[in-house]
Amino acid sequence: MIEPHAPAPLGAPLSWRDRGAPGSGPGDGHDEREGTPGRQDSTPGRQDSTPGRQDSTLGGPGLSGGPGLPGGAARLPVRPGLGRFLVLAGVFVCAACGLVYELELVALASYLIGDSVTQASVVLSVMVFAMGIGSLAAKRLRPRAAFGFAAIEAALALVGGSSALALYAAFAWTGDWGGVWASGSRCLLVAFSLAIGLLIGAEVPLLMELIQRIRRQDAGGAVADLFAADYVGALVGGLAFPFLLLPWLGQLTGALLTGTVNALVGGTLVLGLFHHDLSRRARWLLLGANAAVLALLASAAVHVDDFERAARRAVYGNDVRVAVQTGVQEIVLTGGRHGRPLSLFLDGRLRISGRDEHRYHRALVHPAIDAGPHARVLVLGGGDGLAAREALRHDGVRRVDVVELDPGVLRLARTDPALSALNGHAYGDARVHAVTADSFTWLRHTRTAAPYDVVIADLPDPGITDSAKLYSQEFYGLAREVLAADGRLVVHAGPVTSRPDVFWTVEATLRAAGLRTTPYRVAARAPGFVTRPDRTAHTDRVPHDWGFVIATRDAARAGRAVDLGGTGTRLGDTARVAGLPASTLVHPRYAH
Repeated sequence: MIEPHAPAPLGAPLSWRDRGAPGSGPGDGHDEREGTPGRQDSTPGRQDSTPGRQDSTLGGPGLSGGPGLPGGAARLPVRPGLGRFLVLAGVFVCAACGLVYELELVALASYLIGDSVTQASVVLSVMVFAMGIGSLAAKRLRPRAAFGFAAIEAALALVGGSSALALYAAFAWTGDWGGVWASGSRCLLVAFSLAIGLLIGAEVPLLMELIQRIRRQDAGGAVADLFAADYVGALVGGLAFPFLLLPWLGQLTGALLTGTVNALVGGTLVLGLFHHDLSRRARWLLLGANAAVLALLASAAVHVDDFERAARRAVYGNDVRVAVQTGVQEIVLTGGRHGRPLSLFLDGRLRISGRDEHRYHRALVHPAIDAGPHARVLVLGGGDGLAAREALRHDGVRRVDVVELDPGVLRLARTDPALSALNGHAYGDARVHAVTADSFTWLRHTRTAAPYDVVIADLPDPGITDSAKLYSQEFYGLAREVLAADGRLVVHAGPVTSRPDVFWTVEATLRAAGLRTTPYRVAARAPGFVTRPDRTAHTDRVPHDWGFVIATRDAARAGRAVDLGGTGTRLGDTARVAGLPASTLVHPRYAH
């Protein structure tokens, strides 16, 4: 066992040799740079005799002008206690920025590519792996910790701050190229996750070295301080992204602002606190690099609105009329004037098209309403008012309740001239009552005075991860509770031809919830059959049909008196994909 203050063994690393005895310092013969008790340089003003040699402590050859060897105490312009606090404050801010970059990539990838579970898994797993590689790579920079940390923060600010712009640009301008570019957005997502992870991982070893250079302490204590600041900063960044940056600045400007803060804090920390450890050349190099990064980020922030408009035109065409970012999603309206058909996009997915939406909504609404009593109708989703429009065509309808998650959709359905005209001004009818709520939560907590004769689930596609709970056994169980004894629930279940497993999983889930089902499909009339709640912009794949399921509580009513109007085909047991389990909240079964 080695005594704590015994002389270091020959060949021991500098991190061991420089500890010295407690209380040692310049006044008692202890050299702060080397940590060897009793050693003092006996030659005043001694310079290294090797021509052109520079101390490699922090800047490497030609980049460091600081005194001492690796592991030596840093010369600070402030007291060591304050210097240590400032470094930990820098750790706090950098950790917050790092987590914002991660969340930004996950959110934007989920919006552009879809399937939030897969995107989160890809981003986080690649980033954590890269952080480990970055930590190993940073070992070579420990003798130049100050210069290395400042350079890494400048690079991280540029890469992280511009990641959202680059990912959105790839989606907008290359998303429909096909061929090797078909997965361009996904490849770019992995590349940014890897680069950001490498840079974040390299921060920790260098920050550890800087903290130890201010004041030596045991490794466990230093790691505890560093990780405490890091984790608290990550908490602040994780909360700031959804509650401040995203709703107030948006994804693009939020990422640019985060990069700006990252560059300012990293550069100021090193140039202000450790400037004695850098040569003149190193200081000017870092100043120039940070100034360039800040200039690029500021320029991008100034032109971000122009960029967004250009990107929207690339994705949606030149006829974008309304683009609104609500607290729930992005809403884009195109057309609706000069004879052009109206299209509504929610988070980049085509929700309705004026060219043929009437065929979809007729197939969704009329068979269920015509099959029995229909005085009270509940529409889950469908804030655009089009399902309500079809329900109001029936004289026997006394009340239509619409439960819509996004108040922005309801507002546009009421006030936008083209959308309001398309839905027949349904919200101006006294029989229609709209509620802003999540459909699952509303069903769970509602206490209706009377059950509903018809429940219409006009919801996003089950293949979208965020909507999987709205196609779960639990959701259909809640819907069953608000149905009248002879009531009907109708569900859009996706295309039968191209995604039969998804369609029949929805049907199996309805049966598992205790409902009796009547599945049917409506065939495409012609190529370009575009209206469907799950089709994304800029894709050439269109469904060949729509699939629906009518479900009832009464087995005797299942399949009876369902009038498809000659436009649809009832699907029998021979078409069923057997053996599919029901989808539940904890085990969603829908393929993505």
